[in-house]
Amino acid sequence: MPGVQTVTVDEDEAESRVDRWLRRRFPQLTQGRIEKMLRKGELRVDGARAKASTRLEAGQSVRVPPIPDEILEGDRPAAGPEISGADARMIQDCVIYRDDHLIALNKPAGLPVQGGSGQSGRHVAGLASALRFGRDDDPRLVHRLDRDTSGVLVMARSANAAKALAGAFKARATRKIYWGVSAGVPDPKAGTIKWGLVKAPGHGKGGEGEKMRVVHPDEIATTEGAKRAVTDYMVIEAAARRAAWVALSPITGRTHQLRAHMAALGTPIAGDGKYGGSGQTNEGEGWGAQLGGVISRKLHLHARALILAHPGTGRQMKLVAPLPEHMARTWEVFGWRPEDALDDPFLDEE
Repeated sequence: MPGVQTVTVDEDEAESRVDRWLRRRFPQLTQGRIEKMLRKGELRVDGARAKASTRLEAGQSVRVPPIPDEILEGDRPAAGPEISGADARMIQDCVIYRDDHLIALNKPAGLPVQGGSGQSGRHVAGLASALRFGRDDDPRLVHRLDRDTSGVLVMARSANAAKALAGAFKARATRKIYWGVSAGVPDPKAGTIKWGLVKAPGHGKGGEGEKMRVVHPDEIATTEGAKRAVTDYMVIEAAARRAAWVALSPITGRTHQLRAHMAALGTPIAGDGKYGGSGQTNEGEGWGAQLGGVISRKLHLHARALILAHPGTGRQMKLVAPLPEHMARTWEVFGWRPEDALDDPFLDEE
């Protein structure tokens, strides 16, 4: 039985609940055992007691008590129903790249990356056993996407690959390019958004519905809990003044960063009811997030490309995910063609 472990929180793990973080690190642990550790004060964050809902920050130290061998050597607990054949085929059909080191998915919009309160096992982590492809172990998550954001999601197929990929995300040695549709056209049509972000609590019993509030760059240092956030954006094509195809590149990786930043410009991501509301008119503070007509009400935000060093060879690779069906239909409506976009509009512009 391993003794006490002190684990440092990686940057790509920041803002995770401590219970979910621990289950990702030690998938054999049940939720009940984790909560017992927390109640007894055996699991501590920077030396202090924590609750299951405590949010972690990058660089924090988590004290993990000894875990019995029979738990570590046991099978992953059945956190939900057995994976159905249909779900197994669905997640396997999402694979856009696979080798001995990593798997890349084109994650569907609406599919969570991890489980949460009230969710079943139908999330990427819960379907990982269908992605073994002959291996004994499930592939591991090394970064995340919001539930309603589609696109490139990478999973590691070995401990060494997980370490290399997690390190690359932490060091910001990867480049992410998102495509979205904005309600309204940003002005200017290219720029860098530097508004900080701070959590605004939700209204649910357990804090559900929380969202990020933007903070002026000059007030970040004096606003408790605020973090620096930087996003590059560029309009690729516009549909008059009603909507735009935008490329977004997050320099930092904060919760809901792209959605909050685009809403702060007065041009929220189409379909984003959380940050842009459900209106279709310009009331003087920007467009509502719904474009109306035949345009889908789903979120129009897609992780189009991820550029990173391969964890095995070190060579740079670019993973590209086709648009989801609802966004592809919007492109057809506006007459936009994905092939007309530059591979990396920000670098090519420079």
